[in-house]
Amino acid sequence: MSFRPPMDTAPEPSNRLALIQRARHAVLVEGAATAEAAAPWMEPWLARSWRRCLDHGFRPHQSLAFQAVSSQDARRAIEASRPLLQAAEPVIQSLARAMADTRYFAILTDAHGVVIDVNGPIDRHDPRAHLIARVGVDLSERAVGTTAIGTTLAEQKPVWLHRGEHFFDDTTLYSCAGAPLFGPDGRCVGMLDLTGVDVPERPALKHLVTQSARCIENALTLAQPHHLLLRLNWPGTRLGEDGDGLVCLDADGHITGSNRAAADMLTLTPGAHWPHSGDVFAVPTESLYDTARAQRGPSELPLWSGLRLQVLAQLNNGRASPHLRTVAGPGVPLKDVETALIRKAVEEARGNVMEAARALGISRATVYRKLTRKKASG
Repeated sequence: MSFRPPMDTAPEPSNRLALIQRARHAVLVEGAATAEAAAPWMEPWLARSWRRCLDHGFRPHQSLAFQAVSSQDARRAIEASRPLLQAAEPVIQSLARAMADTRYFAILTDAHGVVIDVNGPIDRHDPRAHLIARVGVDLSERAVGTTAIGTTLAEQKPVWLHRGEHFFDDTTLYSCAGAPLFGPDGRCVGMLDLTGVDVPERPALKHLVTQSARCIENALTLAQPHHLLLRLNWPGTRLGEDGDGLVCLDADGHITGSNRAAADMLTLTPGAHWPHSGDVFAVPTESLYDTARAQRGPSELPLWSGLRLQVLAQLNNGRASPHLRTVAGPGVPLKDVETALIRKAVEEARGNVMEAARALGISRATVYRKLTRKKASG
């Protein structure tokens, strides 16, 4: 039997900490003209963040207080983020299981970097953890310099930061991964962060946080009131998975919400006045509703761009309602609502899983997987 070292004693990637320290000294102490010149391996977004900190007048040796916003502002941030908190709750619970043996924990912030939720193995006796894992603390780049939280919100892209890649000396003991969160209108509504204190580097967390952010965004989109839901993907792919594009239409066919996958497929501009579906799909809008009523399943449809997408149209008829809180009542996790809706669809299809999957707009394998997962956890 082969021996594997305990997780906390796993070796650091070869020479990485030394390279970080060398780049840090060249840029932040000696004042190298560009971070890239001092360290060609450095990510451009990291160099930009360091420059922004220097432009703010920050210096690495400054002491950080990790200030919280006022209690009134914290309450305001939480209230404004209720949809995000509800969508994120089941995802963050899953994150806790994925990171159970790593001593990393999850932080959720609003779009301004104010912490609105924390979850995971936080050692409250360790001030280094307690300082950042507090609801209401401001962890934006302007407050605490280069971190996964501040850099993610500034760059609006997933990042991984390890120890000395943080700007201030006081934050060089953290390792963290972050991903931005976008609402159904395409605007950033916050970010999800996975942080460890004085822990080995875990760059795979960047993938985990990115995938988790996508799940949260999908839940936000599905919670958007709509008359018709379109699931999109490229021909040859299977609809019903987390990577689907999701588009919400009102009764007149106007696009009222979208996840990022659909926005990319349809070239929708975040925050802009989104077009009518007839300006995107090269088919009559009425045909989308007719297809949903007839439950015809996925079909390939042309776009005015000349591309074609696989599209599944689904009416919001209450059985697969996107407004999950209304269906479930307050306090019920989204994953339980989802399972209840799937079970109800199977019952109404008299046990015909294929028919239920077609009505819900997901694959038969997804129906089996989610119902089996529920039985196993119960």
